[in-house]
Amino acid sequence: MSTPTSPQIVTIADAMRRYLDMVKLARSRHTMLAYKNALRAFSEVLRKNAIDPESAPAESLTEDLISPLAEHLKVYAPATEQMYLQAVKGFFEFVDSERLVPLNQSRVRVLIRQRSRRPGVRFPQFPAEDIEHLLEQVENVENLTISVPEAAEEAPLVRLRAYRDRAFLLTLADTGLRVHEACKLRRGDIDWNEQRAIIIGKGDKQAVIRFTSRSIQAIRDYLAQRAALDGNSGRQLSALPLFARHDKGAGKKVKPMTPTTGRNIVKERVGQFLGQELIGRITPHSFRHYFVTSVLQTTGNLRIAQELARHKNIQVTQRYTHLSNEELDKAYYEAFERKKK
Repeated sequence: MSTPTSPQIVTIADAMRRYLDMVKLARSRHTMLAYKNALRAFSEVLRKNAIDPESAPAESLTEDLISPLAEHLKVYAPATEQMYLQAVKGFFEFVDSERLVPLNQSRVRVLIRQRSRRPGVRFPQFPAEDIEHLLEQVENVENLTISVPEAAEEAPLVRLRAYRDRAFLLTLADTGLRVHEACKLRRGDIDWNEQRAIIIGKGDKQAVIRFTSRSIQAIRDYLAQRAALDGNSGRQLSALPLFARHDKGAGKKVKPMTPTTGRNIVKERVGQFLGQELIGRITPHSFRHYFVTSVLQTTGNLRIAQELARHKNIQVTQRYTHLSNEELDKAYYEAFERKKK
C-alpha cells in the first residue's frame, strides 16, 4: 500500500527562478539581467537575516524584509537602488499572485516609498554645438568619403558606407530614434509620401516616427547607391533592412546593421570631424538628446516634446527644459541692465 507523498516545498530560490523566467518572457534581456542582480542583492540581505534562499520556504518572505533591503542598497547609486527595489516589489507581487505566500502589497509600497532615496535630477549633458557641426559636415557626402589609394577596389564600398553613414546620422538627429530602433527599420516601414514610419518601440509599444525632408532624401540617396545589391538579394525590397552592413563579413548579402555597428559609425565620424577627444562624449543617444532639445526650443511645448520623444513619463522630458547660461545671461540683462540705459 503506497503512502501519500507530501507536497514539494517551494523555496525562495525556486520562486526567484520562476519569477526571472516570467520576466525573461515579458521583458528585454537587459531588464532580466538587472532584475537578476536585484534578486542577488536581496538574497544577500536574506542571508544576513539568517534566511537561506536555497532551503527556506517561500513562506519565510515578509514585508518586513523591505527595510533591511533598502538599508543594504544605500551603497548603490539612488537610481540603482530604485530599480532594485522595484524588481523586488515585482517579485513580492509574483509570489503573492502565485499564492505562494500572502503579502500585504500596500505595506510593501509604503515601506519602499518611505525608505528609498529619490534619484536626483540630472540634466542630459551633450555638446549641442559639436553635434550641429557634425551634422553640417555629414550633409555633404563627399566629406565622408575616404580615399583608399592602396585598395582601389574598396572605393565603391567606402562610398556606399559614406552614403549610409550620412543617412543614419541624419535619421538619428531628426527622428529621435534610439539606435536599436533605427537598426531594426526595414525599407517597407517607410511611408515615403507621408515621410513617416510605424515602429514597435520601447515597451513593445507602437509609435509613429516622423522624418524630415533632409533625412528622407539622404535615405533615398543611400538606397539608390545600394540598388544593385538589393536587386540581387533575391528578397522583396520591403523586407530588406533600411540600414545594412557593408563590411567583409556581410559580403554581397544585405544584412541589417546591429546597434554595435551604429555606435561604431558615430565613433568613427565623431573622430573624423570633431577629433578624438569627443569620442565617447557623443554617442548615438546624444542625437536623441539633441532631437528633444530642438523640439523644445522650437515649440516651447513640453507635451509635444514628450509625445515626439515617446517618453512615458513627462518628468523625463522636463529634464531638457533647463536653460543655458547664455539664455540666463540674456534674460538677466534684459530684466536689470537694459532699463538702466
